[in-house]
Amino acid sequence: MILMSTITLVIMMISNIMMFLSILLSKKSFMDREKCSPFECGFDPKSSARIPFSLHFFLITVIFLIFDVEIALIFPIIFTFKLVNFLNWMKISFFFIIILLMGLYHEWNQNMLNWTN
Repeated sequence: MILMSTITLVIMMISNIMMFLSILLSKKSFMDREKCSPFECGFDPKSSARIPFSLHFFLITVIFLIFDVEIALIFPIIFTFKLVNFLNWMKISFFFIIILLMGLYHEWNQNMLNWTN
């Protein structure tokens, strides 16, 4: 019992000493404007909140999220190959990939994949 309390006391002393040393040795400058300001998507928090936002950037982001989810949905198809009938597996996989390709074709037709505007 005494050994346990001694170990606890030593651990607390070591951690307090390390915290105190890190405060003393840190090179923080509280006067630096850039480090004290919050970083929100690259916008300056001191300026107006009603600045225009690039719709093209938003569309690219949404397309990336859609393709990211599609990849997460394709992985289970690969793992179920040995569990189900080959013909049913092929129909479901083909149907899913056709839907993905139709979406990609639609985005291509709408020029959503163009980086230059």
